[in-house]
Amino acid sequence: MLTGSAGMAGMTDPDRIWTEAAGRLRSEIGEGPFSSYIAPSAVRADGAGQLILVTPTAYARDWVRKNALRRMNELWLGLDGLSRRLDVRCRAEMGSTPSASQVAAGRAEGAAIITLPQASPAPMPMATVPPVADGARAVRAAGLQERLTFDSFVEGQGNAFALAIARQAAAWADGHFNPIFFCGPYGYGKTHLLNAIAWEAQRLRPDARVVYLTAERFLSTFVRATQDRTMAAFKDSLRGADMLLIDDVQFVGGKSSTQEELLSTLTALIEDGKKIVISADRPPMALTEVEPRLRSHLASGLTCPVEPADRALKLAVARNRIETLARLGVVSGEVQAEVLEHLVDRTPGSMRELEGAVNTLAAVAGARLSSLSVDETQTLLGSALRGGPERRITVDEIQKTVADHFSLKQADLLSERRTRAVARPRQIAMWLCKQHTTRSYPDIGRRFGGRDHTTVLHGVRKIEELMGLDDQIARDVETLTRKLRG
Repeated sequence: MLTGSAGMAGMTDPDRIWTEAAGRLRSEIGEGPFSSYIAPSAVRADGAGQLILVTPTAYARDWVRKNALRRMNELWLGLDGLSRRLDVRCRAEMGSTPSASQVAAGRAEGAAIITLPQASPAPMPMATVPPVADGARAVRAAGLQERLTFDSFVEGQGNAFALAIARQAAAWADGHFNPIFFCGPYGYGKTHLLNAIAWEAQRLRPDARVVYLTAERFLSTFVRATQDRTMAAFKDSLRGADMLLIDDVQFVGGKSSTQEELLSTLTALIEDGKKIVISADRPPMALTEVEPRLRSHLASGLTCPVEPADRALKLAVARNRIETLARLGVVSGEVQAEVLEHLVDRTPGSMRELEGAVNTLAAVAGARLSSLSVDETQTLLGSALRGGPERRITVDEIQKTVADHFSLKQADLLSERRTRAVARPRQIAMWLCKQHTTRSYPDIGRRFGGRDHTTVLHGVRKIEELMGLDDQIARDVETLTRKLRG
């Protein structure tokens, strides 16, 4: 094969042009996205002689069109003596990919039908994490956020254990827990941890196949595989992973065929000793809309809670965000402590909401940040800040909701009564307080009739245990969680 633009420019053989162009493209966009989106494709000629890159799915077509088609044409035009251009379509728009005999017959008749040489059938496009060195385009292809790394994760009392487990998973340490299941309310760091694990795991083992998917992406890819009749490739692409990370798995609930496929995938990976990391907004056995067998598998490893942030952690997160924006040149100077405290106290929601409030303040203040007073901050942000804690889930609200659900009085939960009809709802209320408020164990104990913190700890652990054994308790917890979230 000729090499170099001078030797190739006068060529008209599409097969040789594609081999040269594809080789250059592979080195530019990285092995991960190339293997996922380019390698499974083939170049064909339509009835008018237009050269078409045929992708296996519409999703791959859209990715190529957005991220690679322009560069592919630049490479192709630099090599093709006939100055032809490539278009891209999916297989459904072109008909099925030609068989080997069709390819041979086509070439004999002079038709331009080319398949990219590959050693084995390529998997269906999935969000495979490429080596970090592949750059921003590869990052987007993976579906990961570049800023969500361990370096940018702020550790606090509520997430220290989860962070330690995440680092262990990312280091490919030989652990005894599989899958690892991170659970907790929205916006407190689960997605950040999964992203950080994926980045670090790939950095440490660039040759490994690390697959990160949101549950929504898993669902949509599953549906496309069904429609495009590429289910075998879809399964292979998942089960060939060395590490599979799925975010917000609660969204597969209620979709039986998808749950069945996910269960089969998890089973196959666990049997092969591959690593699985999953996140959800609740513990596995509280996912009552998920099929029992899948819930059981999700609960079979290590369930690791990511608890709501206390005030100290929120202040640290806000300060870290300000420092990041300062490094980017968005703001200058240091924000006054009372301003930061005011911002945190007026943003009682998740960490995402807090970061949004900090971003808003930085955008409005800019170079004035260091001189801002509390009153000026309030004036500048106006309605961007919440009115206060009225939207925060409180211990009192949890007690009232639980008492009403179990046909009790709120005073019963605070009383000394130890009958199961009262003790179990009391433990559920304690568990909900730990999940949905920033109260410590001693503080929760005080709010439940002056109980010791060890009593609260026992109650919380008891409910976590029972949710995996008692479907009724799991349903009660799910119902109460929905009521509290409105």
